[in-house]
Amino acid sequence: MAKPTTVHTCAQCGATFPRWNGKCTECGAWGSISEEKTVTLPPRTKSTVGIAAATLDRLQDVVVENAPRQATRIPEFDRVLGGGIVPGSLILIGGDPGIGKSTLTMQCAGTIAKQGKKVLYISGEESPHQLKLRADRLGVLHPEIYVCATNSFEEAAQLVEQLRPHLLIIDSIQTIATQELESAAGTVSQVRHCAALLMALAKGKGIATILIGHVTKEGSLAGPRVLEHLVDVVLTFEGDRSHTFRLLRGTKNRFGSTNEVGVFQMEATGLTSVPNPSELLLAEKPANTPGSVATATIEGTRPLLVEVQALVSESFFGNPVRSALGLEHARVSMILAVLEKRFGLHIGAQDIYTNIVGGMKITETAADLAIAVALISSFRNRPIGHGVIVCGEIGLSGEIRSVAHADQRINEGRKLGFRRFIIPKNNAKKIAPSPEKREEEILGVASLDEVMESLF
Repeated sequence: MAKPTTVHTCAQCGATFPRWNGKCTECGAWGSISEEKTVTLPPRTKSTVGIAAATLDRLQDVVVENAPRQATRIPEFDRVLGGGIVPGSLILIGGDPGIGKSTLTMQCAGTIAKQGKKVLYISGEESPHQLKLRADRLGVLHPEIYVCATNSFEEAAQLVEQLRPHLLIIDSIQTIATQELESAAGTVSQVRHCAALLMALAKGKGIATILIGHVTKEGSLAGPRVLEHLVDVVLTFEGDRSHTFRLLRGTKNRFGSTNEVGVFQMEATGLTSVPNPSELLLAEKPANTPGSVATATIEGTRPLLVEVQALVSESFFGNPVRSALGLEHARVSMILAVLEKRFGLHIGAQDIYTNIVGGMKITETAADLAIAVALISSFRNRPIGHGVIVCGEIGLSGEIRSVAHADQRINEGRKLGFRRFIIPKNNAKKIAPSPEKREEEILGVASLDEVMESLF
């Protein structure tokens, strides 16, 4: 009988220590080390392990077969996966509570079941009654969907062996525990061990498995380094629960590209794919309003048009307010400093609010010029003309630097009827004229002064 041992494990990086420390020496996190009791299993002999003999092959002689994919018939989900779910793959979906992880997986279960495939939904948090209520609300009830509420990995493995499903859903991996360890469910050791057992189960039987992972207060997946190394695909839900838009971003994909982003809209009947998010994001953009400007950003390989808003007002307090929603606060502060120093815009004593409409978040530097234009437009109370798209990176000396995929950004703007594009000069030299031979203006700028002359 194996005796339990006490280990101290970091919840952030999974490092183990012989005794408790206030700070993890591996990742530097404070207060992340917890005490766990684990059972060290006796070493297995060769006869019980049954490992196949290792073979040596030439890399050029290895035969590569295209893995067949099972389309989920959810366009944006298939887009991020690379065309569908690969049998035997282990997929991890993470995100904030209430963002739509269980909704998406239940919709996926319904679409797979409608194709005549068996789906097993293991829930460690909800009862079968609750699962049926969600499936009924989403309209995905099907006789090929089987559900079970359990926290035991052994019971889940027995059900898999009995049913032999085509798709296995675990909701969530933090609620599943194995009897081989004495530590509680959700601890790093349990998450690591259960994920490894599920990976062996998925690979051995060719069952596609979706794991739902919780997010910690720091915004990372619980046991992130452990899970991300084990699974084949890591998908992250992004968005604000108060807004309808959701982004499904792939950060790891062994069967496809990691540069894809799926856009969904949360509705009463579940998540709906958004084939043209730019049109929805700009549908309510006000015309001839100071502080509002459209810009083109790249999410994965997809161009998106978003509205950048800025409000500059007189401050009545000692410390002016600086608010940035959907934008990096440090980036906005840098742009304000450039406008103050290089352009002579005395804006430092004003209250400044910046926002990306629709709950979107932009981190790329191509939105710098749009932020600066929106700030100046609001400060001078002068609106930007209709049908204008502004994009470009601003340097500390006030120069406008080129951006990547400028042609894709402009083509996306052309689809929605924009006629005037203000972009970096180096990008403007390489843009081909409109294939429809319509009237448009592509203005290449090299500094903020040129932008101000053309717009104001």
